[in-house]
Amino acid sequence: MQVGLTFNLKPVPAPDLIRGQEKGFREGLPPDWDVEWDTEETIESVRSALSTKHEVIMIEADENSCEKLKSSQPDIVFNIAEGKDGPNRESYIPVLMEMLNIPYTGSDPMTLSLCLDKGRAKEILSFYKISTPKFQIVSSPSEEIRLKKFPLMVKPLHEGSSKGVKNDAVVFTTDHIKKKIEEITTVYHQPVLVEEYLNGREFTVALMGNDGDTRVLPIVEIKFDSLPQHINPIYSYEAKWIWDRSDRPLEIFQCPADIHDELKAEIEEIALKAYKSLRCRDWCRIDIRLDSKGSPYILELNPLPGILPRPEDNSCFPKAAMTAGMSYNEMILSVLNIALKRYGI
Repeated sequence: MQVGLTFNLKPVPAPDLIRGQEKGFREGLPPDWDVEWDTEETIESVRSALSTKHEVIMIEADENSCEKLKSSQPDIVFNIAEGKDGPNRESYIPVLMEMLNIPYTGSDPMTLSLCLDKGRAKEILSFYKISTPKFQIVSSPSEEIRLKKFPLMVKPLHEGSSKGVKNDAVVFTTDHIKKKIEEITTVYHQPVLVEEYLNGREFTVALMGNDGDTRVLPIVEIKFDSLPQHINPIYSYEAKWIWDRSDRPLEIFQCPADIHDELKAEIEEIALKAYKSLRCRDWCRIDIRLDSKGSPYILELNPLPGILPRPEDNSCFPKAAMTAGMSYNEMILSVLNIALKRYGI
C-alpha cells in the first residue's frame, strides 16, 4: 500500500540571534513561532515506522501540497502537518485530501479547527456539560474581565504546544492581566483566552480509536515539583522546551499516574466524553487538571498530538503508548490501521 506522509519540517535555527529571534524567516516573528512543527528526526521516525509495512510518499505541507497529492495519489495519508498560519491551519491539508478524495488519518477539518480554537472547544464542552474551567475571550486590554477571582490563566486563543504560554501566564493582578493581554495580542496577533486557574494535579490522556471502540492509554501525570523552585506549576513553554531537554530531561512525567481507581475512572470518563463531543477520530491527547476538590476538568484537546520518538524527549503520547506495551513503530502503525478500518480499507 502507498502511504503518504504529510508534515511540516521545523527549520534549522540560525546560529546568530537578534534580541532572541533568529535572522531570516524568524525576523519579526516570536521565537516560538514554529514550535508545533516537527524535527527531521521525528518525521524520519514516522516514515521509518510506516515503511516497515508500506511504501511511503513524503509530502511536505507547503504551497505545492495540492499538486503533490494529485500527482502521487496515495492510498491513504498519515497526516502530522500542523500548518503554517492562522486559526484553521491544522485543517488545510485535510481539506485538500477531502477535495481530492484521498483517505487520511486523524480528525476532520472542522474538529481540527474547533480544537485549535480553545474558546469554541470549551463552548462545545460546556454544551455537553463536560467540566472545563470558566473562561472569557478578550481582544484588548481595555475589555472588562468578568472573571474576578485571581489567579487566572492567560494564553493565546489559537495555539498549541505551549506556544505563547510562558511561566507568567498565571496572573495575580489586574495590571498583570492587562500586560499579558497586550503582549499576546501584539506578538501573536490573535484574541486571548482568560480562564479560571485550577490549583490541582495535571494529567494528559492519550486516546486511540473510533465509534465506541476508543482505547484510553495509561494516564500521564505532569509532576511540577521537578521544575525549578518558585516557578508556577503549569506546563509552560519554558517547562516544555527550555528546562526539559533531551540532553538533560526532567523527571516531569509519571506514567501510569499514581492515582486511585475512582479518580482514574473519572479521568477516563471525562476524556472519552470530550473525545466524542468534539468528534475526534483515530487519536487525540487531552489535557486535564483537577480543581481544589479533586474533580477533573478538560483544559484542551490535541487531535494532532506531539510524537517525538526518543523517550528522553518526554513526549506524552509515545510515553503512554510505551507504557501500554507498544513500541514507537507499533503506535504509528496502530493509528494507521485504525484509520484504515474507519474507511473500510
